[in-house]
Amino acid sequence: MTDNVISVLTFKSIDTILEVGGTQSWTLDRSRAKGCKFAVVCRNAHHAGVEGPEAHGSAFMVGKVLDVVPSTETQGRWLILFSEYALVNVGDQWEGRNPVRFWRTNDFDLIDFEALDWQPMPEFSAGEAATLRGPGLTIAEAKAGLSLTFGVDPSAIEITIRA
Repeated sequence: MTDNVISVLTFKSIDTILEVGGTQSWTLDRSRAKGCKFAVVCRNAHHAGVEGPEAHGSAFMVGKVLDVVPSTETQGRWLILFSEYALVNVGDQWEGRNPVRFWRTNDFDLIDFEALDWQPMPEFSAGEAATLRGPGLTIAEAKAGLSLTFGVDPSAIEITIRA
């Protein structure tokens, strides 16, 4: 298999990832990340604010990439939204210092992406997610939330503001 995979190293918990619809605050090439089919989420256990118990460098979640939208917590960074997710426990899946890496599915000998127990992402409100960084909602955040609600691509959503 040669589908693209983005791999990230995060200190955030499964609950946090599910609450916001994916993994976020990444500096990355949006078009390259959006072209990926899967995201492998690995534990950064060395971060002072680590939220999960997994061993450092282990993969603990895989998500099917739905879209890449502006982060709801860090301006100028990105949120990788998931349409589905699977929990995994695969050690030693991280190498290097950069917290974002791109791979191919055949680079992962220990993860069979097609055989994972995929679960739908819980519904979340883009408005609620936006409160993580304060009041207000961007057009991209609104489109991301509406795309999840209505099951369409964010590019299919048009928003008109009348003042």
